[in-house]
Amino acid sequence: MRIERLSPASYRDLIQPDRVHGSLYTEPYVFEDELDKIFSRGWVFVAHDSELPNPGDYITRTVGRQHYLVVRGQDGAVNVFINRCQHRGNLVCNTAAGNAKNFTCPYHGWTFGLNGELQDVPHAGGFQKDWNKLGLEVPRSGSYRGFVFASAAQDGITLDEHLGRAKALIDRACDLSPDGRLRLSAGWVRHEYGANWKMLPENDTDGYHVGFTHQSFVRAIRSQYDQFVADDTSANGVIRDWGNGHTEIDFAGGYTKPLEWLGTSPEKAADYVAAMEKSYGKERAAELMRLGPPHACIWPNLFLAEMNIVIFQPLAVNKSVQWHTPMLLEGAPSLDFRLLRQSEGALGPASFLVADDASIAERAQQALEAGDPWCDLSRGLEREETDARGVRTSHMTDETSNRGFWQHYLHVMAG
Repeated sequence: MRIERLSPASYRDLIQPDRVHGSLYTEPYVFEDELDKIFSRGWVFVAHDSELPNPGDYITRTVGRQHYLVVRGQDGAVNVFINRCQHRGNLVCNTAAGNAKNFTCPYHGWTFGLNGELQDVPHAGGFQKDWNKLGLEVPRSGSYRGFVFASAAQDGITLDEHLGRAKALIDRACDLSPDGRLRLSAGWVRHEYGANWKMLPENDTDGYHVGFTHQSFVRAIRSQYDQFVADDTSANGVIRDWGNGHTEIDFAGGYTKPLEWLGTSPEKAADYVAAMEKSYGKERAAELMRLGPPHACIWPNLFLAEMNIVIFQPLAVNKSVQWHTPMLLEGAPSLDFRLLRQSEGALGPASFLVADDASIAERAQQALEAGDPWCDLSRGLEREETDARGVRTSHMTDETSNRGFWQHYLHVMAG
């Protein structure tokens, strides 16, 4: 008899402190359970408010199997709705983005306002129910510094509790803007992976694979990777588990000069430096520009990929899509061209990184679909440290971030 859902005890058997079972990447019933417990009941990233600059602007996003409609209302607020008509269940909006005064369901013509209220029902004489109860469904939603999140569950932890300590990672990204705001206006590029979605966030905060999977990249840009992993005590680059499934590779310890992470210098970016100093003062601006952006995953589907924003989209147990767009900085238009070109080089269709990571993930998926495999996650288990914030930290090549991801996964999936 085929198992349709794992019990909490089964998840605890398959996820151990130093290893996880390969079936968690390959079994369809596990994937179905994830869609429910992680992507429907939990908080997920759905949009950034800069994608909706004007009243009436909207975007549609699919997270797991849930379809969201995100709209800038006439009052300037960003509203999140379930993209589904309560009459006969049709998708109300079928385009990816645009501007509208209202939304009309293509099936029977029910019309909804930008606030989700039901405005019109054709041939209303035959319809006696209360219109106020049949507007677009409103999931729980919230935002933090422009990042908009939603949860299809009507109860559960708050967004503030979900983000926890990891709000500091979003702050680090936003504070690189003289205005304290990001702008996602360059458009999204999507890459399909023939692999389970979990391999994407696992890989993106894995500091161990860089010198092997990305050898051509390391050589071509004269990377500082060797300095980050110079010896077992190097603190130039560290791995962090921020809790709640949020993980990070922090490269800041290896940067000695402002804007080194951007491949430039203060002299070559004088307009940006002046704007930062005006906003933050010279000392704080210099520190922000030395630390650079975060390289961190916000559970479960958002990746702050240094100067890029990435979304993980699960499609099937063995198929996922990675979206990316450049992270542009409000108040620093002089950097737009550089950031766009760097985004193409790092994550674009002919980039250094995506093709390598996709190939590795697909090979892993193929290998795990055979036999009864375990995946070892023990590297660095004995040398982790926990700082005063409660954040677990270890050497860049350790698997602290992977263990953090899986322990939170266990917490969510086993209830």
